[in-house]
Amino acid sequence: MDSLALRLNEDKSCLCLGVSITAWLTFLFGFAPLLAVLGVSVGISSFYTRTLLHVFEWANLHMDLRAKEKNRQLFRHDTNGKLLSLKQEIQELRGCAGCLTSEFNLTDVLFFCRKAMENVVDDDVTKRFSPQKLDSWNLLTRNNHNFCHISLRLKVVWVLGLLLRYGVLLPLRVTLAITGICLFLVLSTLVGVLPNTRLRSCLSDKVHLMGCHICVRSLSAIITYHNRQNKPQNDGICVANHTTPIDGIILANDRCYSLVGQLHGGLLGMIQRAMVTSSPHIWFERAEVKDRHLVAKRLIDHVADKTKHPVLIFPEGTCINNTSVMMFRKSSFELGCTIYPVAIKYDPRFGDAFWNSSKFGLVRYLLRTMSSWAIVCSVWYLPPMNRKEGEDAVQFANRVKSVIAAKGGFVDLKWDGGLKRARVKEAFKEEQQELYSRLVVGVSQGADNAASDSAKES
Repeated sequence: MDSLALRLNEDKSCLCLGVSITAWLTFLFGFAPLLAVLGVSVGISSFYTRTLLHVFEWANLHMDLRAKEKNRQLFRHDTNGKLLSLKQEIQELRGCAGCLTSEFNLTDVLFFCRKAMENVVDDDVTKRFSPQKLDSWNLLTRNNHNFCHISLRLKVVWVLGLLLRYGVLLPLRVTLAITGICLFLVLSTLVGVLPNTRLRSCLSDKVHLMGCHICVRSLSAIITYHNRQNKPQNDGICVANHTTPIDGIILANDRCYSLVGQLHGGLLGMIQRAMVTSSPHIWFERAEVKDRHLVAKRLIDHVADKTKHPVLIFPEGTCINNTSVMMFRKSSFELGCTIYPVAIKYDPRFGDAFWNSSKFGLVRYLLRTMSSWAIVCSVWYLPPMNRKEGEDAVQFANRVKSVIAAKGGFVDLKWDGGLKRARVKEAFKEEQQELYSRLVVGVSQGADNAASDSAKES
């Protein structure tokens, strides 16, 4: 009798486990992709982000209390804590611990020289190619490896978040991404077979929007679009600041664009070829990319056709960590067409969207993004801008860049993002040398003129 009851309990447990697995798989492969295809939101994302903010607030409040207690203990041991590090470093430079006197020592200069060099290294350019620093911890050890060891309660919350991100969210997001890519490839190929009519154009737009909806859901992206009345039209070029490869997906989730870029191989090449079969994108072979006249001609021809989507370009040419906007390449602003500026600002509390291409490959970056809490961003459509009379392409590009920087709250930098991988151009060095030589020559001429004037008066 006992064995029969035990067997019944085991059967019930297996049945409950089977039902749970079936429900999860149904949600994973059926319900979630269906919502993504339809672009329907049931309010889970907003509830999820609000809950995360409360958890972050609790964790950082707990960390602040522990830090204050630790500071009180340190203050009891050393009442001159502000000067402690300075004394230690100067003592190390002098070579002994007891030789710190009030007299000046020549080796003390090395301390200040080192501090000056550290400030030079931490310049406005270099720091734009590293992840943005957070004022508070978001329970990700990729931002700080030690915070999870502050207390047992904080470590338990971190472990639960780790299980949620890698056990639930990551499989769901990867499934959605694979589903979206496969559907997009199949449907784009089928639409490309149709004759070039208005029906084909309409279906192509639907397929592109569907693919972007699914990709956005696979990243748990929560996007807020502002000023939609300024949305780019078919008579111009849309330019935006560049933080991540998913910038294009973020914008294409709201309307269709024609992309510009180099034709690649592998999976990315398959997606590019599927896109161009059903919609007019501009892809170049490797040998054609450096031909500026060919690129400009194809862009002008595309913009002149009002039936085609606006061209989407990221004129910085590389990814910046979403704290600043760097120099815009002038080629996009020489065409004489309307420019539609767009500012994209990511919230780093939920996950770092910046792609450091010199450190992570694209696949590894996407896995890091999918294992983050979410991608939360705001998109501002700015009023269209045209080149003024007497304004050259560089001045126009700088004016557009300053508008994007002001709206997104970015630092407006004049430096070229190409410094991420290349040295400073010789032309820029020569420009600085010329400015300095003019200053020196001007001072010398001024001194000579003053001397001659005084000689004449005497």
